[in-house]
Amino acid sequence: MLRVTTASLCASCQRMRLLLPPSSASSSSSSSSSSSVASPVRRLENRRTVDALYQLSVDIRKVRKFKGWVLSEGSAYVSETADLLRDMGADATAIARILEDHPEAVLCQPGDVAAQRDLWVSVCPNRRELMGIIEKFPASFFTTSHHGNQRANILYLQGLCLNKRIISRLMASAPQSFSRPVERNKEVIHTLREIYLDLGGDEGNLRVWLQKLLSQNPYVLLRPAEAWRDSLGFLWEQGFTTEELLRLVSSLRASVAELRPESMRQALAYVEGVLSCSGDELRRVVIRCPAVLYYSLPTLMGRFQGLLDAGVSAEQVRESPDVLELTTQIVLYRIHKLASYGYDVRSGSLDVIAGTKKDFEMSHGKLRLRRQRPLFNPVAPLRSAEE
Repeated sequence: MLRVTTASLCASCQRMRLLLPPSSASSSSSSSSSSSVASPVRRLENRRTVDALYQLSVDIRKVRKFKGWVLSEGSAYVSETADLLRDMGADATAIARILEDHPEAVLCQPGDVAAQRDLWVSVCPNRRELMGIIEKFPASFFTTSHHGNQRANILYLQGLCLNKRIISRLMASAPQSFSRPVERNKEVIHTLREIYLDLGGDEGNLRVWLQKLLSQNPYVLLRPAEAWRDSLGFLWEQGFTTEELLRLVSSLRASVAELRPESMRQALAYVEGVLSCSGDELRRVVIRCPAVLYYSLPTLMGRFQGLLDAGVSAEQVRESPDVLELTTQIVLYRIHKLASYGYDVRSGSLDVIAGTKKDFEMSHGKLRLRRQRPLFNPVAPLRSAEE
């Protein structure tokens, strides 16, 4: 009898809970569970902030899911932030998207955001480009807590006569390098200058080289000076000349300072073993395919095994090592594509499948034309239409 009564009471409680409004249901459930497990107290949302964002067509559910704490802050400047973005040329869709991706923007003081706008305008050719950056990197633009460091770093890089677009891309992609004291960036730039000149670079081309380096990898300035010296010291010990080291520093997608000597040692030992190459041949492989220095060992092993499974020999890879930059799926696709035009990579060069997508399209396009248009033999007898 007691069990039946208890069961009916529980069922009644469940029905009552369903009839309650969401706020009451959550409060009743939280109060019932508070006796056993202390749940974190959820802060009430700022109704004015929610309504203002809703008026701008911002997806409140998305904000609530990922950064709900913003909606609970007491002070927010939704309309002021939207007005500033609108003045810079943003339409309603762009404003909603920016505030969805980075709702913390509405917590910034309007004066701070205006100062940030003026700072970015100094390195952006026009406001249209600035809006493009804000849409892609809203967090970089609305980081207003290091305004002094940002200004000092901009002035320093402008003093080096670096291109405006490169500076703005650096600020967008690697804002940490502008948030820290300018002295740290000066130290890295000084180290890069020493490395460039020590490796035989020309002082007159230093600015161009530095711009290329920064545009290839915006995180260059975040690497400590010691890391540059350690990595280059290791490669020097492997027998690379100063000219070869300068080529590596200039062409690596990953900064040399990101490469750890132990990881490079493992990669070089593996490549030397599977390709059965001498020290000189190994250095030629690295110069032709610098990626072997920063690919992980499992990645290198997987790609080399994929080539072997496709019928490619180690000797062919040694002659065209840049094929290791391609994933196994891309290699198999290109081999199959070339086979349809009668080209067998097992008996030819791998250069035809290496390179970018554009390079490959040009190579296989030439093969297709060669197959469709047979060579004319001037000494062959002409046949009449009747024959």
